[in-house]
Amino acid sequence: MRNSLLININMTHAAAEAGIPRYFFSSSVCVYRDMEPGEPELSEEGAYPALPDNEYGWEKLYSERMALAYGRRYGLMIRIARFQNCYGPEGTWTGGREKAPAAICRKIAEAGDGGTIEAWGDGSAIRSYTYIDDMLEGIDLLMHSDIGVPVNIGCPQYVSVRELIDTAAEIAGKEISVQWIKGPVGVQSRNFSNDKIRSLGWRSRFSLKDGLALTYPWVAAQVQAGGRE
Repeated sequence: MRNSLLININMTHAAAEAGIPRYFFSSSVCVYRDMEPGEPELSEEGAYPALPDNEYGWEKLYSERMALAYGRRYGLMIRIARFQNCYGPEGTWTGGREKAPAAICRKIAEAGDGGTIEAWGDGSAIRSYTYIDDMLEGIDLLMHSDIGVPVNIGCPQYVSVRELIDTAAEIAGKEISVQWIKGPVGVQSRNFSNDKIRSLGWRSRFSLKDGLALTYPWVAAQVQAGGRE
């Protein structure tokens, strides 16, 4: 939390002092509270009253406000996107910092047909996974818009961790069993409105299956080559 806050504060301050006219801050849907599966979608304003489930979310929420305050004080054009689990080829895929899609792809690539992988929890947690191309298109539209408040960008397809694993295994052409183990699983679910970014003409073009079909072969190639990121 300390390191992230210092990075964000120093970056925003340096941009203001340098007279940068436009400043983008990549936030996260971790600013929202834990939600029940199937609960009505939250708009961006639903982040308040604030109740993030961990310090990462609190850091992001504070950094949003810091960026907006600098924008008002120095006349910067501030744009803020709240990301939902971005993934794709060329991303982090090992080492403990990777997102769930990359981690699952790696585990399945390492397992043989009929093998078993380990996953935290019981597979019921619900998430939305956004393919990198969709995310970049959303950022570009946001930066050229007049929306000066935080904006959700995410694929509206919500799936369980179990469904994520099944989809990746199908793409790999493998029968995979799962050993569910104790571990941090985060919130039960997060459901968000994308109305603000959709008002700019943005639409998610990649389903989870489409995105994993492009991501799994790349991750599998890294595993086969014995690479370590």
